[in-house]
Amino acid sequence: MEISGLISAIVIGAVIGILGRLVVPGRQRIGVLWTIVVGIIAALVGTAVAEGLDVADTKGVDWTEWLIQIGLAALGVAALSRAKLRR
Repeated sequence: MEISGLISAIVIGAVIGILGRLVVPGRQRIGVLWTIVVGIIAALVGTAVAEGLDVADTKGVDWTEWLIQIGLAALGVAALSRAKLRR
């Protein structure tokens, strides 16, 4: 992976994490760094899931892939926030 690929993964992961955080209702008790980490993981896993479902490469914007990634990010943000709340 080149440096431009790494930077774009971080930027896309941050966007996915923020969108996932906006989907979750209420206050989340995680920081910006955790939001970015969850977003990066959700983007990578979401891409793999979309490829498995054969919806990753379509004409135009890959809305289904984005929705899968944002949904996974929302689940990750909610789970991490809940885990931090219990501590």
